[in-house]
Amino acid sequence: MNIDNRTHRNPLFVPFAQDRWGNSLLLLLLVASVAVAVCNLVVPEGSPLHVPTYVVTLVGKYLAFALLALSVDLIWGYAGILSLGHGAFFALGGYAMGMYLMRQIGDRGVYGNPELPDFMVFLNWQELPWYWYGFDQFWFAALMVLLAPGLLAYVFGWLAFRSRVTGVYLSIITQALTYALLLAFFRNEMGFGGNNGLTDFKDILGFSLQDDGTRVTLFVLSAFALALGYIICRWVTRSKFGRVLVAVRDAENRTRFVGYRVESYKLAVFVLSACIAGIAGALYVPQVGIINPGEFSPLNSIELVIWVAVGGRGTLYGAVVGALLVNYLKTWFTGAFPEVWLFFLGALFVLATMFLPKGIVGILQRKWSKN
Repeated sequence: MNIDNRTHRNPLFVPFAQDRWGNSLLLLLLVASVAVAVCNLVVPEGSPLHVPTYVVTLVGKYLAFALLALSVDLIWGYAGILSLGHGAFFALGGYAMGMYLMRQIGDRGVYGNPELPDFMVFLNWQELPWYWYGFDQFWFAALMVLLAPGLLAYVFGWLAFRSRVTGVYLSIITQALTYALLLAFFRNEMGFGGNNGLTDFKDILGFSLQDDGTRVTLFVLSAFALALGYIICRWVTRSKFGRVLVAVRDAENRTRFVGYRVESYKLAVFVLSACIAGIAGALYVPQVGIINPGEFSPLNSIELVIWVAVGGRGTLYGAVVGALLVNYLKTWFTGAFPEVWLFFLGALFVLATMFLPKGIVGILQRKWSKN
């Protein structure tokens, strides 16, 4: 096949400059970040252009979810690894950031203990557990945001991929993994706040989390992280490494037969995806003000897959679109018709699977190509 024809037909070979949809997404994130910051901090509250702080926080949460969806699309859309437990990596990153925020409270807690968080004082803990050491430093917490989910993904992936567990069996095991972590973090003896989790955060890096400027900064950082995550994922998927991943997705045995170490490729992308999910969790926690074992729920991980399927699997920007759209609908439905939301979500997934195999962006791409 002529290389020019192959380049024209396969989006993996398209240069970054020709990624119109992705570049439009990056431009939109830049414009939205500036516009929201100005409309919140500069435009007076009485103006119709003023963006309330609660909206800034809500959209910032959506952006963290979009980064999480991006991590799922990286492994599912390009490597064929359907993880139904990716929420575990998101939650671990969130807990790492939550531990740092708890250490920053100091003696401003309900019990006034400068060393122990309130829940530890309430449970009669006498000293800080060893695994909480270092979380009074932001750099250490940031490192753990990457290491905790990355290390878990490495150990789990090494065992699973080395045993050549694939397909539905791998999906079930990942779901079992996140459910096991859910049960573990619910226990008070674990030292992570039990059922209530970690909450009542005061500040981050010395800046009050209740201040409008801090909220806007977290929003901008979420947008920046999403843009950077997209660029990294795009670079990975369009490199030789990414082409091998697609080959693994489409014909794993053939790829192994021609000499590629399939397990190593799958493990590498799985760890990268877990680290991205951990960063999303770290951005999520200071904006919502709480992290609890509910984030490990297998239902949350299943919902992530729905975001990607609705937006468009294997496109990266489709995962972002799906996460933003579904979470906006969730906010609206749970407020207007709370008892209908889960039925709507299930119907949305079924309809997307049956009638929109390429998701929403697939429809938009077809219309764009006709014009």
